[in-house]
Amino acid sequence: MKPSFVQKLQSGKPLLGTLVSLPTPEIAEILSSVGFDWLFIDMEHSTLSPLDVQRQLQAIRGDCHGLVRVAENNPVCLKQALDVGADGLIIPSVNTADEARQAVAGAKYPPVGTRSVGIGRAHGYGSRFAEYVREANAHTAVIIQIEHIRAVENLDAILAVEGIDGVFIGPYDLSGSLNRLGEVGHSDVQNAIQTIKKGCRQHGIPAGIFTLQPESVKTELESGTQFVAVGTDASFLWKSGQVLVDTFRASHG
Repeated sequence: MKPSFVQKLQSGKPLLGTLVSLPTPEIAEILSSVGFDWLFIDMEHSTLSPLDVQRQLQAIRGDCHGLVRVAENNPVCLKQALDVGADGLIIPSVNTADEARQAVAGAKYPPVGTRSVGIGRAHGYGSRFAEYVREANAHTAVIIQIEHIRAVENLDAILAVEGIDGVFIGPYDLSGSLNRLGEVGHSDVQNAIQTIKKGCRQHGIPAGIFTLQPESVKTELESGTQFVAVGTDASFLWKSGQVLVDTFRASHG
């Protein structure tokens, strides 16, 4: 059995992922096959349904893990993603300690949390029910997103909440909350990002971040980020397509 994503985070090993938003399981199959450590399956900013997510998770190969960013921090969204077999959750817009506690509670079975019990793919459709329920709390990664200046202001209280396995920094929404939408390199945004990373180090919580640029990965890892999502399935398509078209136009007029 492959290590859980929680165990990989705890190992301190740098982990490379990418964001998946298109409802095509072959994409998850291809990306997992080329060697990504994890896939960021996005339900917040896509048309993916729970069934689409299940198909993506079923297509993942090898040691790759599937983490699902739910649409919002509510128990229904959390349990739907977990019941179809997500290795962990990325929970958007966690701005207070209470919201962090809500996220942990929704992702964990009693007595740790309040996740309700159902039977789905995660449970082997019933065949592995007892085993899954016994191990789920320890093996389900709870990743909260810090992506607003309010969350930065409440950072110490948020990071003190028990049960958080990682923090994922959302640089673009963070820039918007500072009235610098898209200006991720602006000093105000970068100072907030560094504050988050410092807080994560102090609390012993792994930090992750999204970037569109592969060349940013080395810098991110050197600055204390452990898991990185680079690019998106759609961006891979349009960038490769654009290079091909530009090359053709340049050589054929």
